[in-house]
Amino acid sequence: MPRVLLIGASGFLGRHVLTALAAEPGMEMHTASRSAFGGGPGHVELDLGAAGTGRIGTLLAELAPNIVVNCSGATSGGAAELAATNITGPGDLVAAMVRHVPWARLIHLGSAAEYGRTEIGLPISESAPALPVGEYGLSKLAGTRLVMLGHAAGLDSLVLRVFNPIGPGAPAVSLPGRLVAELVRASAEGDEVRLGPLDSVRDFVDARDVARAVGAAISGPPQDEAVLNVGGGRGISVREIVDGLVRISGFAGRIVESSEGSSRSAAVPWQQADISAIDKRLSWQPEFELATSLHDLWQESTWR
Repeated sequence: MPRVLLIGASGFLGRHVLTALAAEPGMEMHTASRSAFGGGPGHVELDLGAAGTGRIGTLLAELAPNIVVNCSGATSGGAAELAATNITGPGDLVAAMVRHVPWARLIHLGSAAEYGRTEIGLPISESAPALPVGEYGLSKLAGTRLVMLGHAAGLDSLVLRVFNPIGPGAPAVSLPGRLVAELVRASAEGDEVRLGPLDSVRDFVDARDVARAVGAAISGPPQDEAVLNVGGGRGISVREIVDGLVRISGFAGRIVESSEGSSRSAAVPWQQADISAIDKRLSWQPEFELATSLHDLWQESTWR
């Protein structure tokens, strides 16, 4: 019976991973996150970036999991917070696993931000150079490198490099979450929707498909590759996301597009994942259509 420790279970992706894995027969689930969360009686409050190898090692020794899934991570904040959560935490986890549960498999969620700016029109494969443009991407890449070091040292580990996750529960710090929040605000106030430039192209993947990828990585064989892309395999403009949410919401007001946007988006105008490797290695392909992801995101947001 797989005994799984899911770290970051209270986050956007972590919740979807927990839902998917808990539905699998014979899966023994244990959860950990920075919040008290509602993961069940065996849930442990754990700040991975601050816990240290001793605390993490004690937890691993007590639970003796054969699968560890790390969904924890910070997408915003200062350099110190990003470094602690995205670099120190994964590094300490790898070190503790090598010492206490060297037989276990580690599945770590990385980010497409690790690639940085790429050639427009060319899908990004795992062999593309990783040249992040901001603190977030740099911190995620450093965490990935530490997991890769564990892989090179013999740890059964895999980084799932997730592109832009979308779907129900998307947080306000994400692009889809911000769009929904702005539509809700403008509708309530009878105001216009104010957005930045809408020409950037991103690869969006439903969070439930990300959870399916984690499940495939758990049940699949050990991988020679240390990193696999998880994306929709299609470049989609931000304008298409806006148009889709406007149709679903029924918003009839004005959409005002500013010429000023985030420097990170401007530095990376285009991204699309090459997902052929994960299809070949784990027989995984995305199942959720963009329209379904947007519909479920809007419905979940209005039910809160």
